[in-house]
Formats: sequence, structure tokens, C-alpha cells
Amino acid sequence: MQAKAVRAGQNQPVIVWFRDDLRLGDNPALDAAIRSGQPVVCAYVLDEESPEIRKLGGAARWWLSRSLAALDEALRSRGARLVLRRGAALDVVSGLAAEIGASTVFHNRRYDRSGIAIDNALAAKLEAAGISVETFQASLLFEPGNIQSKAGGPMRVFTPFWRAARSCPEPRPPLDVPKRINGMATVASEHLSEWALEPTAPDWATGLRQAWQPGEEGAHARLAEFVDARLSGYAMSRDRPDREQTSRLSPHLRFGEVSPFQLWHATRHALEAPRDKRVSSIDLEKFLSEIGWREFSYHLLHQCPDLATQNFQSRFDEFPWRTDETALRAWQAGKTGYPIVDAGMRQLWQTGWMHNRVRMIVGSFLIKHLLIDWRRGEEWFWDTLVDADPANNAASWQWVAGSGADAAPYFRIFNPILQGEKFDPEGDYVRRYVPELAGLSSDLIHKPWQAPPIMLATAGIELGMNYPCPIVDHAAARRRALDAFARMTRSG
Repeated sequence: MQAKAVRAGQNQPVIVWFRDDLRLGDNPALDAAIRSGQPVVCAYVLDEESPEIRKLGGAARWWLSRSLAALDEALRSRGARLVLRRGAALDVVSGLAAEIGASTVFHNRRYDRSGIAIDNALAAKLEAAGISVETFQASLLFEPGNIQSKAGGPMRVFTPFWRAARSCPEPRPPLDVPKRINGMATVASEHLSEWALEPTAPDWATGLRQAWQPGEEGAHARLAEFVDARLSGYAMSRDRPDREQTSRLSPHLRFGEVSPFQLWHATRHALEAPRDKRVSSIDLEKFLSEIGWREFSYHLLHQCPDLATQNFQSRFDEFPWRTDETALRAWQAGKTGYPIVDAGMRQLWQTGWMHNRVRMIVGSFLIKHLLIDWRRGEEWFWDTLVDADPANNAASWQWVAGSGADAAPYFRIFNPILQGEKFDPEGDYVRRYVPELAGLSSDLIHKPWQAPPIMLATAGIELGMNYPCPIVDHAAARRRALDAFARMTRSG
């Protein structure tokens, strides 16, 4: 949908409809509303009623609660506030526009099928009532359809996609944070506490509160710390979960507390820093390619709106998945008997986040060692990740499964022992999240079942009692997975 000219009368209010863009800086919809000169109503709608809408998981709901509170505080400091409403967005936003006599609704575009359908229906309804709608590009550097193959179609392989994207003009500079907003104070709002977004009985979010600072301020503090202390060396160390080398910006980006344009330019400027703080182009390009994977995932979602539920490659519809609820629960609880897998799953449960390399390891284990459908893993991550993203989560799971675009070959089966030894060589990551193994030496911590009984006893480990034996043998599981893949290939 293209932006239309504003038809605002003098002092007619306008609405800024926030969604996954919970920030004041580099927010084109908010910027345009302020520049209209009209009173501004900033609104957020908790929509769990619209058709096909996917409800947020528990960890994301916790983050949303904290992020909305931070956004409201930032708005109040500038003369506005956040109006909260619940219900089907089409009805709520159109009703709010009629209630206040709005001339225009401003919002930033989104790219999932249900979101697009709601936005198109709302635009038609509002414009029929004489209310303008203005939409903007804010959450992607390159919108779906803007990066195409030489034949003019969508791209299905990441490397040429990103090469084409990098040949495009530099993304626009980010917009400044507004100093003042002419807010409208008389609009009724629900109370955030009424939405019960945070857990209470039981309260499982203690680890999340200790690990994160949701909101725009927290996002920019983490961005600044990453650029200053972690971007240098990123390419070499980003795969090491035992090191604090990754940005951990993904949940802030998922909720739009920081924009990809801000990330792009903040990291690009690091190339121009004084020599003692300058980063290498290798580190920068590696980080930018991670932003690129997110962009590519949204292009895939645009091609395949059911990316979270349907195989991108239809031949995987014939794959002989197993149903094993006991094994699934062991994986979810971090009790598989493979330390690097268990450490990752426990990190996820405790903090709502998991290191990217470990995400690939635990995903491969579920799919290829246990032959459990990748969709069960995607669903678990959707519920437990604070950065659960409708495009990135699904695309990444399909990549690991081998069923997606530009996917890892199915026959590439991670050995969780070797992966642990390579990327957590001293066992520090495992010791942090699987403390019952802390007493083992680094050469045995990723394969405790090979430790002599005296070493296990000295370390206080009773395999099968306070730490599980492996729930599946790696070599046997690998053979079973390859056989399943061969059967799928023959049947296809």
C-alpha cells in the first residue's frame, strides 16, 4: 500500500498505530504524524482475535509487557502517552478513529499474511469513511519484491540474495528521536496490568528479568556496548557460546525497539572510529550478513505465508517423522544426556534466549537424532524465546531440517559431542547451565558417559540419576536419520 496525502483539517487528531515498532527513534509513522502538526494519539492494540493471528508465546508476552511500559514512559516524557486497547485490530483501530474524529492513521508496514490482510481491510474501511491511511517502510531494509533474481522472480538462496541486496544503494539514515509530541490526553486507555501478559502463578520469569532490559533505552545501551566491546572479533568468535561475543540484539529488533537502519549505520560507523576502536570489515560484514538473514527470512515468508507450518520444499511432506513425546519432553527440559544440547535448552528456559550456534545444534538433535517434526521445535521456540520472530524462527527451523529454501543438506547431521568440543572447548558454557557436570574435566564434559567411574564419583555424578544417560546413541541415530532421508527420496 502506498502512502496517501494527508487530508487533515486543523486540529483534527491523527493516530499512530504501533505494532512491532515499539520505539520513538527512526519511526517513520510517528515522524510523519508529528510533522502533520495535528494532535497525536499513540495507540497499541493487543489483537488475539483476528482470523489467522498467531498469539505470542509466553516469553514474548513478558517482553511485550515490559516494552509497552517503557514506550509509554518515553511518550509521557515528551507530551504524549500510549493508548492501550484490546480486540480485533480492524474493529479497534477503526472504532478509535471514529471515536476521536481522526483524519489520518499512520502505521509502519508489516509482512505476514494475517497482518497484511488486516491492514488492507482497515485501509479500505477507513478510506471509505474519509479517513486517510499512511504506511511506511520501517522494519526491513529491503521490502519483499525489491530484491529479485535476474529473471525477475523472488530469490530462494541466501548468498545471491544478500549479494544483490549489498549492491543496492546504502539504506537510508535513521530518523532522530522526537523531542516533543503534541499528544491528546483525553482518550480512554486500558491498563497494562489488566492484560496479564506477565506470568504470576508460577512466576517463571526471574531469569528473564535478570538477563534483559526491554525497551528502546535498553536496546540502544546494548547496541552501544556491542559496537564498543564485541563487534571487533565478531566473525571469529560469534560461534562460541562460552564467550560473550554476540550482540543479543535480536529481541530488541523483533519488537522494533531498535530498527535495522539504526543497526546498519551504528555498525557501519564503527569502520570510521579512531584506530584503537576501529573494527575490521570482516567483522562488520559478518554482522551485517546476520541482519541479511533476517531480511531473507521475511522475503521467504512473503513467498510462503505458511512458513511456520508447511514445508517450503514439498518433498518433505513425505518424511517419516516419529511421534515420541517422552523424547520431546526430555529435549524441552534439557535432559537428553548430551551436555551441549542440554545446556542450550536450559539457557533457553532460564533466559528466554539461546546462542545461535547452539540453536542449530539443538535443532539438528531434535530433527535428526530424534526424527521429531521440526514444527514441534518451532512451536517450542515460539513459546519460550523472547526473540520469537514469525519469519526468522520458521525459516531457521526449516533451514536446519533441510526442508527450507537454501537449506542445510538433510544428511548434514551435527555430532553433538564434536560440536560441544569445538565451540565450547573448555566446557564453560556447559558448566554454566548444566552445573551437575561442573566437576568434570574439559576433555570429558561433553561425553560424561566415557568418564571412568572414579571420576564420576569424584565429580558427584550418577549417570541415570542426577544426570541422564544419552536418550539415543549418536551413531545409531545418524544411521536411522540417513535411512529416513533415503526413504523420503525414494518415495518422492
